[in-house]
Amino acid sequence: MQAIKVKEIMVPLKDYATVSENATMFDAVLALEAAQAEFDQSRYRHRAVLVYNDQNQIVGKISQLDLLKALEPKYDQILNTTKLSRTGYSLDYIKSLSHTEFWDKPLNDICRKAADLHVKRFMYTPDEEEFIEENAELNEAVHQLIVGRHHSLLVTRGKEIVGVLRLTDVFKLVCERIKACKI
Repeated sequence: MQAIKVKEIMVPLKDYATVSENATMFDAVLALEAAQAEFDQSRYRHRAVLVYNDQNQIVGKISQLDLLKALEPKYDQILNTTKLSRTGYSLDYIKSLSHTEFWDKPLNDICRKAADLHVKRFMYTPDEEEFIEENAELNEAVHQLIVGRHHSLLVTRGKEIVGVLRLTDVFKLVCERIKACKI
C-alpha cells in the first residue's frame, strides 16, 4: 500500500456519534441513530458511540456488544467471556461456568433500563494501543488493527482525539485496491 495517512480515511470526530458520560443508554441510542442518518451513505454505518467527559475529552466507547451486555447485568457476575473465549476454551465450557440463566427477561423492562442506565457504567475505556497519530501511515494502522484485533482506533493530533479510523473503512480501501489490480 502506498503512503496513505490515517487522517485521509478516518472519520472526523464531528461526524461521529458522541454522548456525555452522564448520558443514559437511551441518549446513546438516539445519538447513534442521528449520526448514522447524517453520515455519508456511501460508507459503512457507525457501530459505536464515543463518550466524552466534563472537559469534553473522549474517555470511552460504547459498541453494540457493550450496549447489549449492559442490558443483562448477570454478565458482570462471571468472567469476561470475550477474553476467556480467546484463550481457547470451548463455548460449552464457558457456558458451564455459570448456572445463571442469561437473557431470561432483560427485554421485558427495556424502557426503564435504557432510561436509568448511565453510559459511564458500561462504556469501554480504550487502551493505549487503540490510539494512533493522524499523520501515521496506514500500514502502521493496519498492523495495530490486526495485532490488537481492534474494530477501530482513536486518531490523535498531539493529545487531542480528532477522529476514528474504522476497520471497515480500511478494509474497503484494501478491497478497492485489489479490484484495481490488472491480473
